[in-house]
Amino acid sequence: MASSATPHQLPAEAEAAIPLISLTPLLSPSTATALPASQSLVSALRSSGFLYLTDSPIPTSLLNRVFSNSASFFSRPQSQKDSLAWTTARSNRGYVCLGREKVSQGATKEEVAADRVGGGEDLKETFEIGREGDEYENLWPDKIDGEGVEFTVTMKEFFDCCRELHRVVMRAIALGMGLEESFFDGYVRKGDNTLRLLHYPPVAKDAFKAGRERAGAHTDYGSVTFLFQDSAGGLQVERPGDDKGVFVDVTPVEGAIVLNSGDLLARWSNDIIRSTLHRVVEPPRKERGHDAGKDGFYPARYSVAYFGNPDFDQWIEALPGTFGGEKGPKKYKGVNSLEYLVDRLSATY
Repeated sequence: MASSATPHQLPAEAEAAIPLISLTPLLSPSTATALPASQSLVSALRSSGFLYLTDSPIPTSLLNRVFSNSASFFSRPQSQKDSLAWTTARSNRGYVCLGREKVSQGATKEEVAADRVGGGEDLKETFEIGREGDEYENLWPDKIDGEGVEFTVTMKEFFDCCRELHRVVMRAIALGMGLEESFFDGYVRKGDNTLRLLHYPPVAKDAFKAGRERAGAHTDYGSVTFLFQDSAGGLQVERPGDDKGVFVDVTPVEGAIVLNSGDLLARWSNDIIRSTLHRVVEPPRKERGHDAGKDGFYPARYSVAYFGNPDFDQWIEALPGTFGGEKGPKKYKGVNSLEYLVDRLSATY
């Protein structure tokens, strides 16, 4: 199910905005080896907020199992999915049906409701998974049948792999910002992160005529996000610079993870690092030489997002060296990680 595009090959437009960075030097125990790539990573997050990570240590076989189990879960009867329904922003676990969430830059339910009226519901359903051992339990389908058991085992394994990758990337960000490599270690020790499985059902081409989107323009809320996508296409990111409202395609690249920075990392860095708008729209009409919508419908799109957050008990405020003098004052008040995440999530449901 993962992307089948040509390995590490990008269209010129996307390459100009979204660079490719190898994880290999970042996984090295040598700081001297990791430093140049760490600086490149932070440079990309400062300029566009998005990049591709190549040479992932996550086994391809595991990623294929994740996509296969995700597709199987979303094909279950609606009653089975609804039995594992999402309940609250604090727990943030379980199944979210079509139309329940509207991703948006709105800060309140009223603002998000206005976006629902203007842009329509998001055309997606999701399944949310949090850290094991938290006071809120994950809503696993392991009691339903054998496939549910396999799903649970696979997602637990994948969550742990992504949790370790989050630690590696936060260490790289620390190095790239001129901090001690271990600076963020204490902020991500528990792994209060979220694994989100996404399914965008087949949709008629006509649905996009009025500017409808599969997922509205939004920023992510945490520190960094890892996105694994299939080959369907449709993800776009706002072009950096002065071209506000101009979006470029984030073309699926085989073997690459899309990494983007979120709101809390932007707040930490006093906006030195960008939290960039992105959305999911009509797929490109021509994909690998054929019309993706030739039968009047675009096929389903599957993706997997891992939202890396500061642990929920951490206080986030501008880091030393990101404000004062020519850099200007602090742009944001300090905020608790959990309170910020719950506030943003609550507005969208």
